[in-house]
Order: sequence, then structure tokens, then C-alpha cells
Amino acid sequence: MQAIDWNDLRHILAVARGGSFAAAGRSLSADATTISRRLRIVEERLGAQLFHRAGDGAMTPTTAGEIAIAHAEAVEAEMGALTATLAGTDLSAAGKVRITAPPFVINRLLIPAAGEVLSQHSGLELELIGDSRNLNLIRREADMALRLARPAEMDNTRVVARRLTVLDYAIYVAADNLANAEELPWLVYDETMAHLPHARWIAATAEKARASAIAVNEAEALVQAALAGLGRALLPRILGDRVNGLARIDRGEDILPTRELWLLMHADLRHIARIRAVADWLEQLFRRREPREIPDGDAPIGFR
Repeated sequence: MQAIDWNDLRHILAVARGGSFAAAGRSLSADATTISRRLRIVEERLGAQLFHRAGDGAMTPTTAGEIAIAHAEAVEAEMGALTATLAGTDLSAAGKVRITAPPFVINRLLIPAAGEVLSQHSGLELELIGDSRNLNLIRREADMALRLARPAEMDNTRVVARRLTVLDYAIYVAADNLANAEELPWLVYDETMAHLPHARWIAATAEKARASAIAVNEAEALVQAALAGLGRALLPRILGDRVNGLARIDRGEDILPTRELWLLMHADLRHIARIRAVADWLEQLFRRREPREIPDGDAPIGFR
């Protein structure tokens, strides 16, 4: 068996993640013919077929392919850790930090406050990704993630988590509708969000009253629907209290849900200057806006 190098592994991963030669080519800035030829060379070196190709061009890993993919991902993670660690030897907080968070956190909280940290660190760049999916921190799809729950524990400890705050929820309507708020229907989440605690609270409450004809899948859409006068919305106070045109309804008899906001990052990155600067900024930002909850210390967890 001939030795293989990192470029060989990059082609294996590109085909696995893209699912076709064409998609792999786009990710590596090469044409499909080149990807096919390189994969054939890798398979010859390894002495094993790594993928089955269907009639429509779709590529599915063989058993040998699954093994090769797992090892390629491990090498990718180690190379990413080496690059990040060397980049962090500079004491200045310079360079790009990629943060993923729910869209409302990005749009309503981080972007308005980003000038604070950028003015303190002139060489710092923020890439803010409004996405509720769990992007893979191990594969460096993001450097940091903000999530509305602590991720379930898994078998690795390459990601650390810090609870930033606890978010209180409240009920909001358009300010023009405050007088007849109790007559408005409840704005609800769609079925893809039904497992979330605040979505369950809305669904249960709407069953006793009346649900709106509109269902949404994220908080920003709830804000816009409430502003349009389409119903009552359950929102985090850190969001709802800062939207012009919304009025909060005080319903003291209700026990409203709360959510924890967690910061996640790869364990190898947390001592790098730019990562540490952004983590400190995030902690100060949410402690200032939700002061009642003091965060826990870093807690190693497994999360992909």
C-alpha cells in the first residue's frame, strides 16, 4: 500500500460531504473529472474501493470508505487545531472569529453591539452566521456557537461550554393592539420546532384559546407577525423589550418558560487571543443585559 497525503484525504472528504464529483469539485475549485481521477488514484493507493457511484452520479461510501472518512476527519481536526494554535501565538486579538447563533441573537443582539469589541481590537474580524443548526465545531464550521440549551453529552471533550445567562420570556403584542390583546390569537411555531420548551408552552396555551393562522420557525418571524397585528407572541425579554412597536403584557398568573443561553467553543481555541477577546465580550454583553444569572465556569462537554 502506497502512502497517502493530506490532499488525498481532502478529496475523500469532499466527495463524502458533497455526495457527487461535481459538488466535491465546487468545494475544491476543481472540475468533476479531476476529482474522479484523484479519487481513483487514492483508491489504487489504498487498495480498496471507497465509494459506490449510482446511475444519477450520487456517491455513497463503502465500508472501507466509511473507515477512510473517519480517519480523514480526525486528521482534518488535528490540522485545524495546529493551525489555530499557531495562529494564537500572537498576543494581539487579531484575525477572524466565526460565530453561529440563532438569527434573532445575531440580528438583534450581536450586530448592534459588535462595534464595542471591534473598536477595542482593530485587527479583529467577526463573521456572524444566523443559523439554528448545530454547525460542527470540531470540523471548524464555526469557531464559537451560541445555543439556547446545553448540548447533550457525547464521548469526546473537545468542546467546552459556558452558560452565559438565563433568558426570561414574556408575551408581546403590537403596541397599537395592547387594549384588545386578550382577543388576539396566539402566534405559534411550526411542527419542526414543536420539541422546544417555549414552542410547547405556546402550543398548550393556544389549545385553550385560539391559534393564529400563521406558524413560523424562528423568533424574528414572531416579532414581525406580532408587529403586523397578527397575534400574541411569546418572546425572550432580551429581544422583545428592545423592539420598537411591541408592548409587553404583564400576566402575573402565568408561569412562563425560560431558556439557558450557552457559549460553545473548541477546547483547543479557548486560549487564543482573538477567541478569548470575543468570549469575554459575549459574557459581558449578556451579563449586562440579563444580570440576574451568574454564569458557571467552563464545563468540558462532548458535542458535534
